[in-house]
Order: sequence, then structure tokens, then C-alpha cells
Amino acid sequence: MLLQGKSHKDDRGILTFNNEFDASGITRIYTIENHSPTFIRGWQGHKIEQRWFACMNGSFEILVIKVDDFMKPSRDLTIQKYCLTDEVLTYLHIPAGCITAIKSEYLGSKLLILTDHRLGEVNDEYRYDLNYFNEINCKIKS
Repeated sequence: MLLQGKSHKDDRGILTFNNEFDASGITRIYTIENHSPTFIRGWQGHKIEQRWFACMNGSFEILVIKVDDFMKPSRDLTIQKYCLTDEVLTYLHIPAGCITAIKSEYLGSKLLILTDHRLGEVNDEYRYDLNYFNEINCKIKS
């Protein structure tokens, strides 16, 4: 789910904001910068933890899959495709039960990640080979 951000420009500069985002459940914040625009970070995700992504610099393509079975996911699940840019402060909510693949569009792009669990609070990280979900078998929705 996208929480659409906005921006305001005047003679002082540019303000990006998101007045719809409720950060009351956030317990951890970190950033990601991929070492190359050709690198794809994924597939990985969480059964319990939920996350919110916002682009701080550049832009990102983020693929999201709702997993049916974390021990042996189906290989033909639907892939949702999202694009985030630094032009507005849009948050992409990744609910519990989802995995992601993250690709920066430009060198130096920076992604802000907010989570609802502290580091080590739950043992909840699942990783899959990038080629596990063959795009030929998956349905991609933008």
C-alpha cells in the first residue's frame, strides 16, 4: 500500500512531506544504498515484521510478493511492482508476510526503512535466491 507524499516549493526551497503516515509503531530505522544500479537486493522478507520504505535520494524499483508458505513458497506468486522517488515523501507499506526485491535506479540512491520490531526482537528473516521466483511463471502488476 502506498501512502502518497507531497512536496511544496517556494523561495526558501523544497519541502517534502507525508501527513498521512502514522509513525507511532516504529521501533527501528535504517537506510540502504545498493553498491550498483544493476544489483538487486532480494528476495528477503518477514513473516511477522512489517516495514515501510521511503526514498531519500534517487529512485528505487521495489518488487513485493505476498508469500503463501515461507518454508516452500509457490514459484508462481503475483509480484507487485512499485517505484519510489525522492521527489515526494511517499511511503510503501510492506505488511507482514511479504518479501521484497529492491533495485536502485541510480548510483547513490538511498532508501529509508522503518520497522515495527527492534533488531533481534524476533527471529523473522527469510531469504530466497533471486532466481527462485521466475518472472515467466509470476504475474507482475504495477
